[in-house]
Amino acid sequence: MLNFLPRPSFRQLLLLGFLLVALLMAAVSLRGLSTLQGLLDRSQDGARQALQLNAHVERLGDQALTMERAARQYLVLGDRALRQTFEGAAAQAAQQAQALAAARVPAAMTPDWSAQAEGIARLLDAGSADTLARDAAVSLAFRKLAQQARQMTEQVRQITETRNTALQDQLEAGRSAWARQVGGAIVLAVVLALALALGLARPLRRVERAIVGLGENRLEERIDIQGPSDVRQIGRRLDALRQRLVEADADKARFLRHVSHELKTPLAALREGVALLNDGVTGPLSANQQEVARILADNTATLQRRIEDLLRFNAAAFAAQRVVRRPTDLAALVQRLVDEQQLQWRASGLHIALQQEPPDQTLLPEVDAELLGMALSNLLSNAIRFSPPGGRIDWLLKREADGLGIEIADQGPGVPHSERERIFEPFFRGQVQPLNPGGQGLAGTGIGLSIVAETVAAHGGRILCLPHDPGPGARFRIELPHVFAT
Repeated sequence: MLNFLPRPSFRQLLLLGFLLVALLMAAVSLRGLSTLQGLLDRSQDGARQALQLNAHVERLGDQALTMERAARQYLVLGDRALRQTFEGAAAQAAQQAQALAAARVPAAMTPDWSAQAEGIARLLDAGSADTLARDAAVSLAFRKLAQQARQMTEQVRQITETRNTALQDQLEAGRSAWARQVGGAIVLAVVLALALALGLARPLRRVERAIVGLGENRLEERIDIQGPSDVRQIGRRLDALRQRLVEADADKARFLRHVSHELKTPLAALREGVALLNDGVTGPLSANQQEVARILADNTATLQRRIEDLLRFNAAAFAAQRVVRRPTDLAALVQRLVDEQQLQWRASGLHIALQQEPPDQTLLPEVDAELLGMALSNLLSNAIRFSPPGGRIDWLLKREADGLGIEIADQGPGVPHSERERIFEPFFRGQVQPLNPGGQGLAGTGIGLSIVAETVAAHGGRILCLPHDPGPGARFRIELPHVFAT
C-alpha cells in the first residue's frame, strides 16, 4: 500500500526540514515568552501587594499617633469631640490591622492590637480621680501599641523579602528551564539538520558518482539512484544517457570496422596500381609521370597509416576500459621497450639512459603491463622521432609517497607552452613536427599521445607535459597513485 504513495521530491524534503527547524525554534521561543510573561505577572502582583502592605502599615502608624494625641488631650480636657476623634482613629486602625491580617501578617497581632485599643478606651472611660496614674497607664498602653505596630512593620518587611526571594528563585528556575529548552532545541535542530543533510547528500553523491562514471566511460554499470522523486528521475535520465552512450560506442566501433573494410580494399588496389606504375609494368614513365606516381605512393601510404592509427586508437580506448592489474617489474618493462626500438634510436645515434629511485629497490607496481607498455612505447617513439641525431633520451622511474612517477625527457624542439594542454587531445597535431632526411616535416596523426592519456587515465593517473630545464626538449611525466601492493 505504501509503495503506491508518491515519493517526496528533493525540494519538498528540503522545505519540510526548514519548516521543522523553524517550528521547533518557534515553539521554544513561545514557551520562553510564556514563562517570562508569567514571571512578569507574578512580579507585578508581588510589587502591588508589597505597596498595599506598606500602605496599611503606614496608615496604621498614622492612626496610632492620632489615637494617642486625641487620648492624651481628652484626659486633660475631657472634650467629647476628642473622644470621638480617638474612636474614629481606632476604628480606622482596626480596619488596617484586619487588612494586614488578610495579607497573611500573623493573625495573632490583630487581637492584640484590638485588645490594646479596647484597654485604652476603658482607661479613658474610667472615672479615677488620680489623673496622673491614668495618664501613665494610657502612656504604657500606647507604648505597647507602638511596639505592635513596629512588629507588624517588621513582619511586612519579612513578607516582602520572602516574596522577592521566591520570585527571584522562580525567575532563576525559569531562566534555567528556558536555557535547557533552548539548548535541547538547538541540539535537536542540529540533529535534524544533519539527518536531513546526510539523507539528501547520499543520493546526490550517487548522482555525482554516476556522472563521474559516465565521464570516465564506465558504461557497463547500470545507474539506479534511490532517494527523492526528482533525484530518482535524474538517475533514470542518466541511465538513459548511459544507454545512448553505449549505443554510440557500439555504432562508432561498427562504423570504424566498416570504414576500415570499405577503405582498405580500394586503398590496397590503389597501392598495387601505383606500385605497377613505378615498376614500369605498363611501360616506361617520363620524369613527370614518375614524380606523380611517387606522390601517389606517398599519399596512399600516409592514408593507410592514418586509417591504421584510427583503428589503433579505437582499440586502445576499448582496451583501457578493461585494465587487468598485475605486479610488474617496471624497469624491466621499460628496458624491453627500449630494446624493441633499438633499430630506430641507433640509426639516429641516440643515447638512452634509465634511472630508478630508489636505485637498490625493484619497483613492482600493480599495472596492466600490456596497456602501460603500449603507452610508454608511444612516448619513446615520439622521443626518438623528435630527437636530433646524437641526442639523449632520459628515463626516470621514481617511487613517491603517494604512488609512482615515470618521466621521459628528450633534447628535441620541445612543446610550445600554448600547446601543452592540447597535445593529449585526439587528432591534435602541434606546429612543431619532426624532420625527414630531406628536411621536410613529417606530420603525425595526433593519435599517439591521446592513446597514452587514455591508458594513464584508465590506471587512475594523469600525464603532464613539463618544461625541460635546462636546455631544449620535451619532458613528459606520468603520475600513478597508490599502485604498489601492500
